[in-house]
Amino acid sequence: MKKSFKYIFFIIFFIILVALFAVGFYISSIYMSARALELNDEALSSSAISIEVFDNQNKPIKEYNEVNKQYIPINLINDNTKNAFISIEDKTFYSHHGVNYKRMAKALWNDIKARKLKEGASTITQQLVKNTQLTSDKTIERKIKEIALAQKLEKMYTKDEILEKYLNVIYFGNNCYGIESASNYYFSKSAKDLSANEAALLAGIIKSPAKYSPTKNPDNCLQRRNLVLDQMYKDNFLSTSEYKLATSQPLSLNINTQPKNKLNSYSQSAIDEAVNVLKIPARQIALKGFKIYTYQDEDKQNALNNALELDGVECNKAGIVIDNKNHSVLAYVGESNFKILDAKRQPGSCIKAPLVYGPALNEDIIYPCTQLLDEKTTISDYTPKNVGDVYRGYISAREALSKSINIPSVKVLSYVGIDKAKEYAEDLGFVFDKKDDSYSLALGGMTYGVNLLQLASSYSSFANSGKFAPAKFISYITDKNNKLIYVNQPIEKQVLREDSAYLLTDMLKTCAKTGTAKKLASLDIDVASKTGTVGKPNSKENLDAWNISYTNYQTVGTWLGNLDNRPIPYAGGNQPTEIVRRYFATVNDNSHFKKPSSIVEKEIDTIELNDNHRIVLAGNFTPERYTQTEIFSRFNLPTDISTKFVSIEKQTFKGKANGENAEIEFDAKSYVTYKFSCEGKVFKEISGISGKQIVSLPLKDKKQRVQIEYFVTINPDATASEEITFVKTKSQSDNKNKWFI
Repeated sequence: MKKSFKYIFFIIFFIILVALFAVGFYISSIYMSARALELNDEALSSSAISIEVFDNQNKPIKEYNEVNKQYIPINLINDNTKNAFISIEDKTFYSHHGVNYKRMAKALWNDIKARKLKEGASTITQQLVKNTQLTSDKTIERKIKEIALAQKLEKMYTKDEILEKYLNVIYFGNNCYGIESASNYYFSKSAKDLSANEAALLAGIIKSPAKYSPTKNPDNCLQRRNLVLDQMYKDNFLSTSEYKLATSQPLSLNINTQPKNKLNSYSQSAIDEAVNVLKIPARQIALKGFKIYTYQDEDKQNALNNALELDGVECNKAGIVIDNKNHSVLAYVGESNFKILDAKRQPGSCIKAPLVYGPALNEDIIYPCTQLLDEKTTISDYTPKNVGDVYRGYISAREALSKSINIPSVKVLSYVGIDKAKEYAEDLGFVFDKKDDSYSLALGGMTYGVNLLQLASSYSSFANSGKFAPAKFISYITDKNNKLIYVNQPIEKQVLREDSAYLLTDMLKTCAKTGTAKKLASLDIDVASKTGTVGKPNSKENLDAWNISYTNYQTVGTWLGNLDNRPIPYAGGNQPTEIVRRYFATVNDNSHFKKPSSIVEKEIDTIELNDNHRIVLAGNFTPERYTQTEIFSRFNLPTDISTKFVSIEKQTFKGKANGENAEIEFDAKSYVTYKFSCEGKVFKEISGISGKQIVSLPLKDKKQRVQIEYFVTINPDATASEEITFVKTKSQSDNKNKWFI
């Protein structure tokens, strides 16, 4: 037994030893090959560099494409700024030789516990290597190369030279590469003039420019800035009074707005997309000489630029044009001090098509003509309200969507189910937070929201037979030798059936004709549209205004608002829709929506629709005046056929005596003729009237019979009758003569 145990132990020990040897050999081989690599000195020292971006005709896009234009030498950077970065990023910067092994061991242990590569523990030298020589992938191989090159870098440059290069290449968000660029953008001043709290703010951003953005997440940024100040105080870089003064101050930004639209140009959006695709910083894209070829259409870009120049509109705004078939961005422009496509905004009623009505049509729950009761209601403790607290009774789904009425939207979402509806919206590019599980979603109540590109992309699928792929700016990318290194190849997903997408489009065409987007009615084009307005809580002011419109060929989206949440005096049906109208008025788009073979026209019975709110097909004998034409999917046709004009249903007639008169109450049908007779003589005839009726006649004899004959007006053979007898007797209570039935 002991020998067997020793043998097993020896085998396990041998396997572990071999594994360790293999891992060591693997690591050492990567390390040695990395040590043999030449450092790209241009990437470490180059200042003003740019990226070439081309439109769909391979012409250079003449926009601001420079990266890291502003460079500042280390001798002009004050101690507060240098100390802020050293305290939070690399306390032992001036003593290590490129790598902090103790810190790396601690980070490795935390990664093992977390079962993923979570912490990097990179020194300033390593970060400089990663940002100028390597990709951002979190792999063991890249980490080993980073260590090897960091040690090599330390032998080539002094500490101050490394710190200077580092501070001039790191990314601070909002297209700011290097501390001089960041200081000029966030504070409108040179980095040499930064105060302690300003330097700490910038030092705090670089860990995660999105999470700690002072413009998008000011609370996170403030906490991070104070953490940096706390570390500076502990490292004796700040006195007690300096520390207290710095931590007591607000963020105090002074955003530099020049050059105009730098952050929201088409080319900048394409560069941002390239960073995500290639997994390298924009600075490396520029240094490697990569060329970005886009889908930009110059004519449509100019038309969109002109359309957005509305007089009197003073807020952030953006517009986008998407090609529906190949999922490409043809034009984009935004005006803001912040990146609009990085921000998520509440979509308001624009969510109703992709989240509510589209899924309901595809799940065969509603028709465009389905009657929905617009009334005050509460669903699962949620009590929505209509604009102006106005409720319309029964209306069609088409009208409810085109006029953006809230209550029907919430009801339809309840029919579909929140989880099922979210699945559809997610397939159309929406991203929901786990807290997004309320019926307020039907009105756009998301935790975070969507951006203009995502929202417009989702609508473009409705014109593309229900097939979705996210729209992209980039067609392909080449290296400096014109060799292809990336080609965009959209992968479509069938989200809605072709017939469902067409039905939804037809409903949204009504919105563009008579609904909230009726400003588009003056255009002589086949266009579908939806508007959205997001109100400020507990206020009559608005925060966001949207219009998303599309033809068979292109989708145009517009947004007005302020990324700092200052209210706006605009609504989706006004200025955003006017921008779309101005755009379509200047481009040539004569495309028409193609009706698929799965869509059919059917006549329905309007009497059933108006009286009973049911969708019933008209019968062979239904007169034309009692029908209306509606469109349906072949896969979801009404099954009931009207028999109203073939036979007649029994009706209820309520009789009562009122003094010396008889009163007969009933619900009249417009297609029925009613004859009231006594002793064979007709004393009252009613025809062509709907609703509650009261027929009155004098009572003369002690016993009087009233005969009621009613029949379908155009088919007297479809008849029925009723008889009510009135008797005059003495009342037991007062011994007087009274009439009774």
